[in-house]
Amino acid sequence: MKCPFCGEIDNKVIDSRLSKDGNEIRRRRECNVCKRRFTTYERIEEMPAMIIKKDGRREIFSREKVRSGITKACEKRNISMNVIEEFLDELEHDLKETGEKEIPSSTIGEKTMIKLHEIDDIAYVRFASVYREFKDVNDFVSELESLSNK
Repeated sequence: MKCPFCGEIDNKVIDSRLSKDGNEIRRRRECNVCKRRFTTYERIEEMPAMIIKKDGRREIFSREKVRSGITKACEKRNISMNVIEEFLDELEHDLKETGEKEIPSSTIGEKTMIKLHEIDDIAYVRFASVYREFKDVNDFVSELESLSNK
């Protein structure tokens, strides 16, 4: 680690502490040349997941985009933001757990539809109509029939 004061790389760690959230280590260092002290932080480098869209484009996973879609589907329904945020936390955790750097958008869409089906049937159908690109009323009727048969 290069000293921010004199630029030398010869230094020693005086103290190390885990951060409150446990996601990083704070280290106090002392330069062996100029004797000045400085602080560094060590944390795991997280690579954001790339989402592979239906048309083959790739973009960085956006929690905001997923939240927006779910929120629109849940509009005027009795679903708290806490439930939505808990699902988003769970979704992000699941995506990280896979260890995959590229994830098809269909994976996120299907997980979202499963969760909305558990929470609220109307929100589920609203989301499905956009996600599955319903073309006409028959698509809605077909989805409602399959929903009522479950």
